[in-house]
Amino acid sequence: MNQSTNAPKFIPFARPSIGREEEQAVLQVLRSGWLTTAGQAQAFEQEFAELTGAHHALAVNSATAGLHLALEAVGVKAGDKVITTPYTFTATAEVIRYLQADPLFVDIDEASLTIDPRQVADAAANSKVAALLPVHMGGHPSDMESLQKIAQENSIALVEDSAHALPVRYGDSFLGCIGDVGVFSFYATKTITTGEGGMVTTSNSEIAERIKVMRLHGIDREVWKRYTDSSTSWKYDVVAAGYKYNLPDVAAAIGRVQLKRAHEFLERRRSIAKRYLEAWAAYDFLQLPSAPEQHAWHLFILRIRPEKLTIDRDKYIELLQSKGIGTSVHYIPLHIMSYYAKRYSFSPEDFPVSMRVYRTAFSVPIYPDLSDVEVERIIEAVISIGTQYYRRSKSGK
Repeated sequence: MNQSTNAPKFIPFARPSIGREEEQAVLQVLRSGWLTTAGQAQAFEQEFAELTGAHHALAVNSATAGLHLALEAVGVKAGDKVITTPYTFTATAEVIRYLQADPLFVDIDEASLTIDPRQVADAAANSKVAALLPVHMGGHPSDMESLQKIAQENSIALVEDSAHALPVRYGDSFLGCIGDVGVFSFYATKTITTGEGGMVTTSNSEIAERIKVMRLHGIDREVWKRYTDSSTSWKYDVVAAGYKYNLPDVAAAIGRVQLKRAHEFLERRRSIAKRYLEAWAAYDFLQLPSAPEQHAWHLFILRIRPEKLTIDRDKYIELLQSKGIGTSVHYIPLHIMSYYAKRYSFSPEDFPVSMRVYRTAFSVPIYPDLSDVEVERIIEAVISIGTQYYRRSKSGK
């Protein structure tokens, strides 16, 4: 007998919410005869700016590209240092190396999993620090009031890694629109998606102009108009050694539809998070994430309490997968990745909070297309494993 026929239907860790309207938007672009950057990308930028209140919104082909452009535009150069956290995806730090600068890692706050402002303040005293790059981890806002104050007092640029943070307000602004520059991701797993893509926001016109030039080969104007506007000259100038980071219209068309659904998606994520928090609150073998009102809930990061269980995090994940529940780990700290460990002579315990979180954390599915039945399956699977492997006292209590 084939046992796979009896296996529960697998719930993937992430699944994009794509519908008929996105399909139609792509078809319209395909039929238009123009596939790369043009009117759809411009409209996407305008609509993104209107949603977030950003003065300038600049579409790019990935958040990695956006972070690279942002750091270059605020003046990060070879030999500089950029303060950030090792508890993030590699893109956050690798873009610093693109510019031959160095990441100056500081640890995270254990409750929020975002960069610890107290350690940032100490690191900012380094004379070579040019920028501060906090990460709104999983959609949880960094302590932007404290970070703004530190950046201003030390005359360093503040660039927000807002890859997880759309569309969440923070005070009178949106996350990603508080620092000098913000960068959003539209990767397939993010809160809205274009497949691959990103957006850079800034209120600084000089930064915006620099990014416009550098995202398309260092050319001094929007060169695509040569092909789409009969009144536009074919002449252009290359004013810098730029990059190829523009977002094509096919992706932008998807993004425009997704953007209209951003708040709908957010409310569904929040409702799932609320259900998880309520369902797991009574189980002392789990440590639940901090849940501020402003959370975007791109990720729901659970932690086990090892002293309460007879299994470790890796075994917990293995058992969840056997029950048909997709999981992931966010994140393996960068300072234990071979590149950073070798280059900067890091040891695992250099950032103890990041390591403590990493060794106990796993992320469960949280996306708009999860059905209520799937949510309950996830809840029950997490509970059943924890109760089965609960470490009881010798007295049996």
